[in-house]
Amino acid sequence: MINNKNWHEKHFETLGFGSRLSDSVAKGMGSWKFIILQTVLVILWMVLNIVGFFYHWDVYPFILLNLLFSTQAAYAAPIIMMSQNRQSERDRLQAQADYQTNIDAKKEIEALTIILNKLDVEKLDKIIAMLEEMKK
Repeated sequence: MINNKNWHEKHFETLGFGSRLSDSVAKGMGSWKFIILQTVLVILWMVLNIVGFFYHWDVYPFILLNLLFSTQAAYAAPIIMMSQNRQSERDRLQAQADYQTNIDAKKEIEALTIILNKLDVEKLDKIIAMLEEMKK
């Protein structure tokens, strides 16, 4: 059976649960969807606590909200850094694979160039032989 998986698919299969989870968290937290959702929740939190229709569970200056943000940042930063470190490793491995591909392609082109030069020399030799024959 022929293996048709590309480099990225093969690499993804080597990732464990934690690696995939941290990549997903980093991808989610780095999206506009997350920023917009978090902004809406923060505005809603502040409005409900300022207006006072409901019980003020976090009065101004929103100490509980600050605690939630600090906790989120404390967990998000290392998770995002793990994902970035993995991305750097992926980039390094891919650059190495690209380099090897370029080396292999160079060797193949050099071999083809030698073959083409040999064919050209053989053709020229035949043409010269034919011209000498015509002179006689």
